[in-house]
Amino acid sequence: MEKLKILIPTDFSEQAEFAFLLVKNMAAKVETDIHFLHVMDVPDTVTFDDVNGFETCGDIDQKTLEARKQIIDRKLANLKTLYGEHIHTHFVVGKLTDAISRFAETNQFHLIAMGTKGAWGLKERFSGSEAQQVARHASTPVLALKCDRSDLQFKHLLLVHNFAKPQEENISFIRLLQKAFNSTIHLLQIVQNETEKENALAGMDTFAHINMLHEVEKHTLIDKDVENGVIHFNQMQDTDLICIGTHGRSAFAHLMRSSATEKLVNHLFKPIFSFKIN
Repeated sequence: MEKLKILIPTDFSEQAEFAFLLVKNMAAKVETDIHFLHVMDVPDTVTFDDVNGFETCGDIDQKTLEARKQIIDRKLANLKTLYGEHIHTHFVVGKLTDAISRFAETNQFHLIAMGTKGAWGLKERFSGSEAQQVARHASTPVLALKCDRSDLQFKHLLLVHNFAKPQEENISFIRLLQKAFNSTIHLLQIVQNETEKENALAGMDTFAHINMLHEVEKHTLIDKDVENGVIHFNQMQDTDLICIGTHGRSAFAHLMRSSATEKLVNHLFKPIFSFKIN
């Protein structure tokens, strides 16, 4: 990996700025290529390209869209004034989370960094935060955070996983951080009993070998579920970044049962790195 190519979706809020500040901190030790993306959330009947501009089916006034884009262009230009000419800015139209996921995959980004306000109660059950939805659907790994962590040093990385069947996973970002910050990687599995604990510890050795992880510490914790286990572990041993895999879920399945990854993205005031499990 020559450069870490990072996409920061922005709605020009302080949460997007939090994402940039964390990425800027990483850039002090990791060579990065930083891109901001603003998505104009519009119906599928609206399209845009740089040559023809907006095209609609008449359901939305074209002049209104053009006026909105002029405001967005000024805000995107201002990001370069604030953060430097080295950053790149992009504009697309579409459904927000789909557009972010598609843009990241098409342009081969290594990471999506997103600030999030989180989501609670009925909103979480029926829609969730944008970061939660991107983590669910994107094939690109996602780094989500809820507050300013610009001083984070990534000294202790917590990798939460089921180590029963260890295999190679999409965690090159974790290896990159460890090398840059000389980090310790804490492997954690939430278990239900002592037998499961013994199997997890054995699987961690194989997992670390397959995925070329060094400076590893192994942990298990008996708890009722992954979300509570991670929260309780961090109360006992503070870590800088939580890394956890997700299988992704359909919208219907999500209504029935949120994944642990999505709950943690919403609820913890810790940066969360989520990746698709192979």
